Amino acid sequence: MAQGLEEFLRLGAEHPLLPACDHFYFLRHGQTARNVQRIFQAPDEPLNDTGLDQARRAAELLAGETIRSIVCSDAQRAMTTAQTVAAAHGIAPLPDEGLRERNFGALIGTSSERIDWACEPEDGETLAIFMQRKHDALHRALALPAPVLVVAHGGSLYALTAMLRIPMDLKLLGNAQPLRFVRSGTIWNIEPLMQPQAVDGGAALA
Repeated sequence: MAQGLEEFLRLGAEHPLLPACDHFYFLRHGQTARNVQRIFQAPDEPLNDTGLDQARRAAELLAGETIRSIVCSDAQRAMTTAQTVAAAHGIAPLPDEGLRERNFGALIGTSSERIDWACEPEDGETLAIFMQRKHDALHRALALPAPVLVVAHGGSLYALTAMLRIPMDLKLLGNAQPLRFVRSGTIWNIEPLMQPQAVDGGAALA
C-alpha cells in the first residue's frame, strides 16, 4: 500500500496548476515487467507484451478524440505508448524530460510494494523537488495548442490531481487508461474513456 500520499495534497496546494484550456487528456504508459514485479524502475524500462497491447487499445479509444498536441515523458515506456497513440493522429509526440517519473535514486531495482512517496531516497529526488519539476513540465505541456494529450507516469497523475485539486480515485491509476480532464468554471473533473481498473494504492507505479 502506498504511503505519504497526503504530501501530494499539501505540495499540490503550494504549486497550483492553472491551465487556460477547458479540457485535456492524460495517459499513463502501458505495463512493464517491473510494474508487475513491483520494482522501482529506470527510464529505459520497456513495455512488456501486455503493455504494448494496452497502448494499442488506448490508441483505439483516443482515435476518435480531437487532439492537437501530444507531449510525453522521455522514458522509454512513455515514449513507446505516446508513439503508438500518436500514429492515429498524425502528430509527432514531443518528449519532455520533466515529465519523467520521480527519480527514486538508490531505490531503483528494489521492491516498490510499500512505496512511501514522502521518503528521501539516496541519490534521488525529494517529493518537493519532484512536484516542482512536474508543475513546470505540466505547465509547459498544457500551454501547447489544445487539446493536449500528456503521456506520462503514475506519479504524474498523483501530482496532476493534487495541483488541480481533484480527489484521487485509485481506480484511475491503471496502466494505459485514457482520461479526459474537463474544467467547469474553476472546477476540474476527470472523465475516464474506459471502465477504470483498480490498483492497490499505487504499489506498482514507480
